[in-house]
Amino acid sequence: MANTRSAIKRIKQSEKRRQRNRAARSTIRSAVKTARGALVTPTPETKAVVHDAIRALDRAVTQGVLHRNTAARKKSALARKLNSIA
Repeated sequence: MANTRSAIKRIKQSEKRRQRNRAARSTIRSAVKTARGALVTPTPETKAVVHDAIRALDRAVTQGVLHRNTAARKKSALARKLNSIA
């Protein structure tokens, strides 16, 4: 257990960030999974679903939840699949 006030504060901050990042990652994973599913069986709203997933990835990079190269790799894969069905 932490002894100093600064260490106690740091633990509280880390826990808040961990919870926030965990929620954000869950949202991103759901969006990407939904987009991949939409690409398997294309419908008129497939493009919108993929763009929503890409926006979620961009938002995660801005918030510092994901590394920019990770997001770029995932966005690229989604875009390639979208272009192959169009």
